Amino acid sequence: MKKIGLLSDTHGFLDDAVFKHFDECDEIWHAGDFGPDVAERLAAFKPLKGVYGNIDDKDIRAQFPEHLRFNCEKVDVWMTHIGGYPGKYAPNIKREIYTKPPMLFITGHSHILKVMFDPKIKCLHINPGAAGNSGWHKVKTLIRFCISEEKIHTLEAIEIGNR
Repeated sequence: MKKIGLLSDTHGFLDDAVFKHFDECDEIWHAGDFGPDVAERLAAFKPLKGVYGNIDDKDIRAQFPEHLRFNCEKVDVWMTHIGGYPGKYAPNIKREIYTKPPMLFITGHSHILKVMFDPKIKCLHINPGAAGNSGWHKVKTLIRFCISEEKIHTLEAIEIGNR
């Protein structure tokens, strides 16, 4: 079993609450728009996986890919910053998501926390919302969940305060 801490859209701000809520996690996944200094601080705390976002500079883009597809506890995971959501997938991923769907599709970008199941492709979509102070969202959010035996479970949406 793996405990995952998921966040996105930090835009260079890392709330201390992230460390408290992700303390018992095995890994941290970041769905893009890190901003400066965030990746280094997260990677020093826990193993980190991530993708770059539209605001990320060349250093982040050199360290993280645009799309990351991997297996975690036999769950096929696809993470990208701008990917849309069920019924409104981004044009650049639409073909692949329908022809080779993952079990778990993770995006960021919208600053809107969403957890939706797409019954057409039997895929869980998660957007953790925004954990930083930049953007139009009012509340900073995180997601924490577990993956084991090909199942995604014990999912928690966490509010970490107003931006």
